[in-house]
Amino acid sequence: MSDFLQSLRLWFAPARIREEGDTPDYRFSLANERTFLAWIRTALALIGGGFAVDQFLPDLRWGVRAGLALALIGVGAVCAVRAVNHWVRCELAMRRGEDLPVSRFPALLAVVVAVVSLAMVAVVAWGDL
Repeated sequence: MSDFLQSLRLWFAPARIREEGDTPDYRFSLANERTFLAWIRTALALIGGGFAVDQFLPDLRWGVRAGLALALIGVGAVCAVRAVNHWVRCELAMRRGEDLPVSRFPALLAVVVAVVSLAMVAVVAWGDL
């Protein structure tokens, strides 16, 4: 079975993670869980921001408002899914005694949020686009 399918299976059956390697120091598992929860909070904030753009900026053209809102909501959804995947990958790496996995996702998330923020600055500075 591919690594991705195995990882996806572990999203819904986390008890199976115990079958891999040795149990790490519980502090590391708890730190991994706190990181997961931080990513979930970030996802919720992005989704909430998308709904806020849609609901509280009615003077914007529909396309601009919908585009900004959907971008934020979409990035929030991707962030939530990525949080679960990262949690599983880190937990498995700790149990196997491997290096923690690296990810480009934080940089990608920062770029997307910056682009959406710049678009919102343009909307505020130059009015209805």
